[in-house]
Amino acid sequence: MGSARGGKTFAVLASLVNTCKLNGVDSEIWLADVLERIVSGKVKANEMESLLPWAWKAEREAMTQPGRQAA
Repeated sequence: MGSARGGKTFAVLASLVNTCKLNGVDSEIWLADVLERIVSGKVKANEMESLLPWAWKAEREAMTQPGRQAA
């Protein structure tokens, strides 16, 4: 890794990628979308939990299947 900071950064990234895998999420698509939302300001600081892979996946599934949403 080259340094302790580099090792920590890699560990965080590896954890995020594996969390995506465990939740059936394409990590490249997820990361690109999440970074775009954060940089553009579409997601407020108190809404960051909505970007976690499982929440992100549920939101995307709800958008593609509006008939399955609860009333």
